[in-house]
Amino acid sequence: MTTRMPLLEQGAGAGKILFFDTFSGIAGDMTISALLDLGVPLLVIERAVAALPIEGFHLHRGHAHRSGIVATSFDVHVEGKQPERTYGEIDAMLAAAPLEPAIATLARRIFRRLGEAESAVHRMPLESVHFHEVGAVDAIVDIVGAAAAIAYLGAEVVGSPLPMGRGFVRAQHGILPLPPPAVVTCLRGVPTYGVNLDAELVTPTGAAIIATVATRFERWPTFAPERVGFGAGQRELPDRPNLLRVVLGSPPTVEESGSASHVVLEANVDDMTGEIAGHAIEALLAVGAVDAWATPITMKKGRPALTISALAPAPQADAVATTLLTETTTIGVRRVPVNRTERPRRSITVETVYGAIRVKVSEGPFGPPQVKPEFDDCAAAARTHGVPVREVVSAALAATRI
Repeated sequence: MTTRMPLLEQGAGAGKILFFDTFSGIAGDMTISALLDLGVPLLVIERAVAALPIEGFHLHRGHAHRSGIVATSFDVHVEGKQPERTYGEIDAMLAAAPLEPAIATLARRIFRRLGEAESAVHRMPLESVHFHEVGAVDAIVDIVGAAAAIAYLGAEVVGSPLPMGRGFVRAQHGILPLPPPAVVTCLRGVPTYGVNLDAELVTPTGAAIIATVATRFERWPTFAPERVGFGAGQRELPDRPNLLRVVLGSPPTVEESGSASHVVLEANVDDMTGEIAGHAIEALLAVGAVDAWATPITMKKGRPALTISALAPAPQADAVATTLLTETTTIGVRRVPVNRTERPRRSITVETVYGAIRVKVSEGPFGPPQVKPEFDDCAAAARTHGVPVREVVSAALAATRI
């Protein structure tokens, strides 16, 4: 007689890694199946879906066997014809639904990524993009359900590189090449690799989910697995089990990992002007430092001085140290290895009454996204239009939709 692990409680993933091992690709239903198998209660999915103004379907959780592995399956059984919906209609639905804020925000981000991909492929305005296959009720359930499960766990999501099958698939618009155009666009910046298999391994819904929620992609992260879940795909594949594996585990401490992602480089100087310090900071940033700064200090015998510091990715540490020695009067540089957790970032351009402004959007499973207009763009627009820069900043924020 087999025994199942107890269901996971809300927040069970806090401070942990949720790894999506996509050796056979990813789809929306596989995502929910795997998270249910991991231990997320089905009620979490049902409550989120019940908050939506959609009907004519019911949910079914089952099991499937793939290469001797018993996995969870998840299906949305549609009972009648569903309307085609535009991105604008779906986004408005999610914004108005009585969903928990974290779920609504994540689901809207996933749909926006998908909408922007379809908009780019069909070269039409985002709000007017019609979702045919993806606009069906099952895809809405998959995205909202996945958002609910991931928000429920609260873990950092890490994905593996995605396998890309080849061939062709019949869709609403006709015959499309594999991987589908919307999938390729959704996965901008995501590592992929080709496999010798004529099959659609990554669906648009699956691509939008993993590309939105994952903070980084690795073949296998350094962590200690604690729980494993398997989600079954709908068909058999000839060369691999059609499964999505999700693993919840604890990341190593800095001492356990034995390596650092970044290095802080520092030097104390008491014989350098402020102008040279400013130039040194610019030079440090130019050679790969992600941040650089100067801190006033008092050295021996009461001498006023500066600590020039730089934070650099480990591979760029030598170049940054060389620049610190070259561009300042120091004769030595300290190195302190550190690890850095960062939000995934992207840049978008918004249209305002003052022109186009670039906006940085920092996302990830760390609460609501952070939005920051590029100050140089705002300052240039303010000079052109003769307005305070804060007005341009406010206009850019108002025009940003994420």
